[in-house]
Amino acid sequence: MVNDHNQVTPVSLTFSHELSESLYLIGFKRDFLFKAGQVIGIALEENGPRRLYSICSGENDEEIQILYKVVDEGYLTPQLSDLDPGDTIWITPPGGEFVSNQDPALWIATGTGIAPYYAMLRSGQAENKILLHGNRYLEQYHFFDEFREVLGDKYIRCCSAETDPDVYSGRVTDYLKEQNELDPDIMYYLCGSADMVVETRDILIAKGVSFGNIISEIYF
Repeated sequence: MVNDHNQVTPVSLTFSHELSESLYLIGFKRDFLFKAGQVIGIALEENGPRRLYSICSGENDEEIQILYKVVDEGYLTPQLSDLDPGDTIWITPPGGEFVSNQDPALWIATGTGIAPYYAMLRSGQAENKILLHGNRYLEQYHFFDEFREVLGDKYIRCCSAETDPDVYSGRVTDYLKEQNELDPDIMYYLCGSADMVVETRDILIAKGVSFGNIISEIYF
């Protein structure tokens, strides 16, 4: 994820919720424009180290939401999870090119990589889309109701550690390997860990998808 802006602005949190173990959603009032899929940098101090996070809100929503997972050895997230409404964080302007449009596409996400697709959904860009969403546990499919309402059976969940009749048992890469053919003419969006993105890209290319039709965003 790339953001070249150096400017930072203080904002006050309006909420901080733990959605499931170690997974948090924070929010603050929006006073800027952005494109669904873009990122902002977040710091705890004006001149402190920044980390980049996808905006998890629609382009017209009143609040900016950020979805993140606490990484115990990380610098920012353990401290971020201790903040309360009214506390201040510092943010950069939005940036990044991981943006969608109304053209047909397959969205692929694992973990908190679902955030930009939720922003796209909230921004009215879910038409002609299929979403492949991977997690380890069933409780981690946040925003499930909204994705299912809009996408119906084009919202496909893949779970690697638990089973459910309505969920594919395995990783998103397992699901893709089992597909006899993939449409080479649509765009493929990949958002998740570096390992997932690299493996998925290799699978897509092996199945005839052009490298130019693959857009990726790596979460560290």
